[in-house]
Formats: sequence, C-alpha cells, structure tokens
Amino acid sequence: MNRFIFATFALFVFVSDFTLIAAEKPNIVLILADDLGYGDVSCYGATQVKTPNIDRLAAEGIRFTDAHAVAATCTPSRFALISGIYPWRKPGTGILPGDASLIIPPKSVTLPSILKNAGYTNGVVGKWHLGLGTPKSPVDWNNEIKPGPLEIGFDYSFIIPATGDRVPCVFVENHHVVNLDPNDPIRISYKEKVGNEPTGKERPDLLKQSPSHGHDMTIVNGISRIGYMTGGKSARWVDENIADTITAKACSFIETNKEKPFFLYFATHDIHVPRVPHPRFVGTTSMGARGDAIVEFDWSVGEILKTLDRLKLADNTIVIVSSDNGPVVDDGYLDRAVELIGNHKPAGALRGGKGSAFEAGTRVPFIIRLPAKANAGHVSDALIALIDLPATFAALARQVVEQKIEQKSDQTIDQKNDPKIPETAIPDSENVLPALLGETNHGRDSLVLAGASLSLRHGTQKVILPNPKGRAISVNTNIETGNNPNPQLYELKKDLREQNNLAEQEPDRWNELRTILQEIRQKKVVVP
Repeated sequence: MNRFIFATFALFVFVSDFTLIAAEKPNIVLILADDLGYGDVSCYGATQVKTPNIDRLAAEGIRFTDAHAVAATCTPSRFALISGIYPWRKPGTGILPGDASLIIPPKSVTLPSILKNAGYTNGVVGKWHLGLGTPKSPVDWNNEIKPGPLEIGFDYSFIIPATGDRVPCVFVENHHVVNLDPNDPIRISYKEKVGNEPTGKERPDLLKQSPSHGHDMTIVNGISRIGYMTGGKSARWVDENIADTITAKACSFIETNKEKPFFLYFATHDIHVPRVPHPRFVGTTSMGARGDAIVEFDWSVGEILKTLDRLKLADNTIVIVSSDNGPVVDDGYLDRAVELIGNHKPAGALRGGKGSAFEAGTRVPFIIRLPAKANAGHVSDALIALIDLPATFAALARQVVEQKIEQKSDQTIDQKNDPKIPETAIPDSENVLPALLGETNHGRDSLVLAGASLSLRHGTQKVILPNPKGRAISVNTNIETGNNPNPQLYELKKDLREQNNLAEQEPDRWNELRTILQEIRQKKVVVP
C-alpha cells in the first residue's frame, strides 16, 4: 500500500481506516461528458475512434470498470451528483425543459457547498440542466438570472442553461446572459410559438441538420431546437464553437485560481445532440459527427491536462473523467450517426443505452488520476457511482459526515474546527475514498439505478423491477429499455450482457434483492 500517495509534496498520509490527514488540499477537476458510452473511448475497448488524452489519464490513473451514473438520463444523473440524493426521491427531477426552475433549493448541502466550506473556490463550466430561477420568480433572460449555480455553492459559473438542443441557445455567466443586446430582448416558450422566427417544421429548407424526431421548433444556427425562442441574436452561440468556448473558460478558471484550492466541474456538451463539432475535427473518424464529437471531447480533456501541466498543478490536482449516462446514436437529428457507426459499439459489451434499465444505461467510463500519479495504471472493479462524490470529497476535505466517516479513539486528528455536515444531508452518497485511491477494489454494497425501470445492483447481481406498461424498445432511439412485465435477475459476473434471466430459477434470491431495494426506497430521508 502506498501511504504517501502524493509523493512530490508529501501532501497526504492515509491511516489504516483511510481517514485523510491533509496538510494541503488537492485541487479537483471533474470532467463530465454528455452521453459518452462505456465503449466510446479507446481505453475501454473502442477501435474506430482514438482518445489519446483520456487514455493518458487511464495510464496515469485508475480506470474503473463498474462505475455508474445513478440515472440513465442527464438531469436526474446530474441532480444526484450535486445533491447526493437519489433523483427518484424527489418529484420533478426528470429531464427538464430549458425554462425549468432550479431543482436544488438554494443553501442546500451540495457537492460544491461542502468543498466551499472546506476552503475551495468552485467553478462550473458547461452544461447545467438543473434549472434556474424559482416557480414564483421565473427567469427573465434579460435581467439578473437567479437562483442558479452560485446559490448552491459555486463561486463562478459559465453555463449552457439546459442542453444544446433546447432554447435558449445562449451562455449564462454568473447571473447574466453573455453578449445580450438590451435592445433585442430574449423571449422563450415551451408552450407556444413566440415571435416570427421560422421553425424547422415550417422551413426545413433552412436547416443544415434535419431532425429525425421532434427538435423541429425555432431554428438557431441552421438547426431547429426543442422550444421556441425569439430575440437575443447577438448572444446566441454557434454550435461549432461551443467546445472551444467552454474549454477556454474552464482553462481560464484554473489559471485564475491556481494559487488556492479549487474545484472545477467541467460539464462538456459533447457527445450530446446536436453534434456539430468544430471543422478541425470533422472527418477525424469514419463515424461522422458522433465519432468526431468524441474526438472533440478528448481534445477538451487534453486542454485541461495541458493547462495543469503548464501551471505545474498536475502533482496537486485530482482529475476525474466520466459521463452522465449511457450512449445513444439517434437522439433526434439526422447526423448519419446510425448509418456510419460501422463496427463501433458505443456500449461496449453491455446491453441497452441511454434511458435503459440495462447496464449500458448507467455504467459509464470513470477514470481518476491522483496527484503524483499514484497507483498509475490500476484497473478497479469496485462498484461506485457519481452520487458518491459529495461524501467522498467531504472525506477528502476533512469534513465530517456524521455516521459516514467513523473515527477511531486512537486517532489524533483535530477536527474541532471542521465544519460539520448534518447527517440528514447527502443521504444517498457514500464515502468510497478508499476505492478511488486504489487501496481497495471494494466500493458500495448496493446501488439503486433509475432507468426506464428501477433496478438494484448488489455486488455483481442485479434485479430490475417489473414494468407491465413500458415499451421493450424505445421507438425513437431504438434502445432496449429493460422494461419487462416479469421480474429480472442477472448475475453480471457470468452474464455481463444480461441475457440469462435467473428470476424464475432463483425466486428466493430475487425476493431477497427486491427487499433490499424496497428498504432503500422506504428509508426516511430529508429531501430539500
């Protein structure tokens, strides 16, 4: 066991129960891709697309083979990451429209607020999709926009309010739309058309990328979107430049805060639709826009690494790369992704994809590089999830989550001045720091996953609750949903592809795991 893992500066010493003694806090950079599948990067087996920067992280860090987003779609996955709460515990955490209110109340205990209380400066750059404003005070895009990221623990934000395929198609920096002309005010609606701008449905001849389903409302940059928008012409983004813009902002945040501990949540838009990579990435793969967007995402990762290297911060920075949910090929636009996919398998050996209860819905790439490249090249099969980062970073920052971090009587850590996190906060987040440090291959015992149907991972076994009403295959995306009117039980160690349903053969085991799931669902938690 390497107890002095941050060797160059001897920053950390780990005692026998993995409690962290910190003389200096490491910077943390969390890079979250959008719709990047388990098989979409070369260090996880992809051969038709090369991801050298992500591969470099895997070679210098720890690659996890059983890491999960706890939801198979974006908003609930991101809600869990920030709040430490399973999204199915709170109504209204499904995929949000672009004019939704903030679904995490201001002053809640969150991943960024935990780190802020520990002395970190926090920034979020990229896709947000957790809402802005309140039901009583809906956002006026032409004035101050709040509450938002700054009200739940971030110190700086430069965000895409929802997604690239939803209006408003503008960036919001802190509390204001970037480059907005007050003489050209923004109006948006998800109920009825506003203004007289053409829609994709009305003028398909104006489109440079046509929709395959939905996505036929207001046209911005030759692409029709979900929702209606008028005004804000000078503030609208150009899709081809989104990666460049947000990557530059992320690197700038690092540069600005290089002298103090910082946390950067860099939520890229790649590989989400509309896939319109910058011209310098077009044609870099044989898979068209989706493959080229993966290369563009890898470039963004590389720019972050270059910035850390240039500023000599790499030896004091934790870098994590992961994804918010599993892959989807046709997600609303005719970008030839289906036609050009070739032999590429976005989900790798897994079954399902985005939105699915099968493993590919939530099992995602997860790579962590520790300072001084501790445990470089290690591969871990520990069961972990993005929802665990709040409790894990609390441990990392020497904060106390009551009943989550047990202190032995013989330890000499002086914690009397540590800010305490109420035990009711981040109730579903578990401290998996030993697994992230590569000191153990054991993570969680159980994990509830929200896809088309609710499921439970318990060790290498999985149950999916019966769903008599849901479709077996999504009409729009052609993804197996995992919905089945009958119980499902799989032993993933022998059946990673989830082909052999053992529920009828092992009813006692099915009932045992279903009971565990029910107990987790019925656990009394405080949901803000």
